Amino acid sequence: MVTKMQYINYYNSPVGRILLASDETGLTGLWFAGEKYYANNLKNSYEEKWTSILLETKNWLDIYFSGEKPKNFPSLHLIGSAFQLEVWKILLTIPYGETTTYAAIAKKIADQRHINKMSNQAVGSAIGHNNISIIVPCHRVIGKNGNLTGYAAGIDTKLKLLQIEKIDTSKMYYK
Repeated sequence: MVTKMQYINYYNSPVGRILLASDETGLTGLWFAGEKYYANNLKNSYEEKWTSILLETKNWLDIYFSGEKPKNFPSLHLIGSAFQLEVWKILLTIPYGETTTYAAIAKKIADQRHINKMSNQAVGSAIGHNNISIIVPCHRVIGKNGNLTGYAAGIDTKLKLLQIEKIDTSKMYYK
């Protein structure tokens, strides 16, 4: 099996420094400095270099942090378990400027699998292990009744990202 080379570079955002990682296929990681699962899928061997994929991601982030909705996703290479990939693909369908709940995602997965119920906690764990923050928009997932529960980069970062998207956070709260 041929191991793909990984490339990294850094992006200074208005909400903190971000580590970007990619391989030849697409973006494999986007982590805020100090977040819970920082660089968890980054191999020991990588090259610091602005590749076309990382430049595409930088451009996407420039548009995003300017307060505009980026038109196209950069090339993505999602790496995770089958369940994580299932959850992350649902995250990619959450529209810019909107939120959903852990329960709604769990219900969607249960419906897709033709089962009665899916654990909100299992969904939350998969969301928490998302390696491509912002672009795979885990910050758009909130608890029921507007609870701003869980975000690997911290609740303050989650709140700032929602505000960048002009989401009304005035009725959201920390648990």
